[in-house]
Amino acid sequence: MKITAIIFSLLVAGTLFLSAQRQYTLLECIDIALENNRNIKQQELGRQQREIAYSQARADLLPNLNASAGQNFVFGRSIGLDNVYENTNSSQTSFSIGGDITLFDGLRMKHNIDARKADMHASEADLEKMRDDIILSVSTAFLQALLNQELLQIAENQLETTEADLQRQSQLVKSGKLARGELYELEAQQAREELNRVQAESNLKLALLDLAQVMELEEFDQFDIVAPSAETLISETPLLSSRDVYESALVNRPEIRGMRYRLESSENELLMAKSGYYPTLSFGANMGTGYYHMSGRDNDPFSSQLRNNMSNSLGFSLRIPIFNRFQVRNNVQSAQLAIANTRLEMDKTKIELRKQIEQSYFNAIGSRSRWEAAEKSVAASQEAYRFAEEKYESGRANAYELFLAKNNLTQVLGEEAQAKYEYAFRLKILELLKN
Repeated sequence: MKITAIIFSLLVAGTLFLSAQRQYTLLECIDIALENNRNIKQQELGRQQREIAYSQARADLLPNLNASAGQNFVFGRSIGLDNVYENTNSSQTSFSIGGDITLFDGLRMKHNIDARKADMHASEADLEKMRDDIILSVSTAFLQALLNQELLQIAENQLETTEADLQRQSQLVKSGKLARGELYELEAQQAREELNRVQAESNLKLALLDLAQVMELEEFDQFDIVAPSAETLISETPLLSSRDVYESALVNRPEIRGMRYRLESSENELLMAKSGYYPTLSFGANMGTGYYHMSGRDNDPFSSQLRNNMSNSLGFSLRIPIFNRFQVRNNVQSAQLAIANTRLEMDKTKIELRKQIEQSYFNAIGSRSRWEAAEKSVAASQEAYRFAEEKYESGRANAYELFLAKNNLTQVLGEEAQAKYEYAFRLKILELLKN
């Protein structure tokens, strides 16, 4: 639900075109990337291992129950049921079943359960963080492809305008109203803009290829995207302050939650180490029987001996630690160092997150300023191009001045598109960092 809320403003409502070229929305790209990514699959396997460890820690509270059977053959002197040795061969068959349960172990098993549970939650947070990273990578590649789409559209529009001017000027040359030499600059400009269009088309294909590779698609052919304009993305996403984003991130971000769970696990590991100072009390029960056979003597039947040789036992076992080569003490000190190291890792994670949020916020402010400046520059360049075109048509300007104005307009249109999509991207990064 969190991921869906983050990217909902980027989705495209509508039906995809039924054509040979498949068009993907951002949500589809993210779903495919999350499904195909092998790092996520490995992390999921790690999470399942932590879940098994937690399940085993809980199962350790249950008693043990084991059955055994044995068969022995004695050659030479053998001891009989009357406890007298004789020079004869014998055989012994035994059966037993027994169980034991730990009654007290300094709460070691309880702390082990808490530690494994924290490890499982930390692994889940790591998986969520990896998913967020994939979402960010896909969104980055997706918005880059959108930018290249717009740059290609700008190049195509400029080429169409030049081609229209060339056709109009060609008619004037045919009618004798304009010298043939006036067309040379237009033809050169058309060639340059065709080169720009080809380059923009190549950049778009590379951006789509990069997106498909992030999604780990097996087939890259006939791949395209569909999404709303950058203006729509910007209007649907407010600019959040860095303080609000950071305060929310400290509560919601998976890397912070993961570090909290790791600290909790380390603290329980310390309690487990300290439990080594306490005695251990366990309770056990056993039931057994057997069959005894001596050569050269009359032996009771097998079934009779199994009934007659039945024995049962119950007992408690108390283990009191006195001296264990300082093992418990050293385990406690190692656990304390692990806690200190985890606290430092948490501080580093918070600092890195704060740094990332601040950089994203100021990058968003800067890209918004560049976009606003680029919009003014586009308006001025459009007016300059219109004026140059009027002067050229009235004979008060040459073709070079017209082409210079048009090239300036093309450049600022590209800069405006880049600033616009960068601003949309920075807004989405802040929104993602918040949750």
